[in-house]
Amino acid sequence: MNVVLVGNTDYAELALWAFFLFFIGLVIYLRREDHREGYPMEEDSGKVGHASLFRPRDKRFILAHGLGLVYKPGKREYEVPNARARRVSPYAGAPIEPVGNPLTAGVGPASWCNRLDVPDQLWEGGAPKIVPIEYTNGFSVARKDRSPIGMPVFGCDDRMAGVCSSVWVDQSERVIRYIEVRVMGDAGGSGRSVTVPMAMTQINQRRGSIRVDAVRADQFAAAPVLASDRQITRLEEEKVVGYFGGGYLYAKRSRYEPFL
Repeated sequence: MNVVLVGNTDYAELALWAFFLFFIGLVIYLRREDHREGYPMEEDSGKVGHASLFRPRDKRFILAHGLGLVYKPGKREYEVPNARARRVSPYAGAPIEPVGNPLTAGVGPASWCNRLDVPDQLWEGGAPKIVPIEYTNGFSVARKDRSPIGMPVFGCDDRMAGVCSSVWVDQSERVIRYIEVRVMGDAGGSGRSVTVPMAMTQINQRRGSIRVDAVRADQFAAAPVLASDRQITRLEEEKVVGYFGGGYLYAKRSRYEPFL
């Protein structure tokens, strides 16, 4: 007796078709998922495009530390509200330029994301992660390094902007994230202090000075001010980094133009 197991069925061809269908489905799935951030696309006229195949349904995400729920794509709530900019030419796709103070216009390298106005928190206990070093337990500047607190701070024009009054420590990563600068002219007045990203500073331990090559000395006065002297929120971090980051293009007129 002859037993036929496969007959005329081409299982190799079926496996090939199954692979193709799986691969096409995978591409569609991945394309739908990566549309959860930054989509739908918006034209200069304000028209918003919608793609039916790659338009995903809102997905729910539960935030840690009891911050509630978010839905993606959801509403476009992270764009900078009332960004001050204009197109340099009337045609579609023309570049834009800031209006007014370019460091606070919210466009170009000075742009920022409208994040939640709450601080990043430690996994253990939910306390603010980035705080001034005087409000930490056991954190100090390494003995082999000179503490930047008390050093004069200079802008990219080599003029004195103020004095470093504190450093802000990331308690999870155990690094300095920001320095706090008491702006000149406010020592006996309002006591205005601004935070500067540590990555944008150059500390000269031999001379005992700090140079911020992002902005001029006179531009420190307009930098964002924190609502609390003990914590910095995610939204405040965006604005601080956006302000000083924008200085690499907008701080000096000579930086506007290309090198070549």
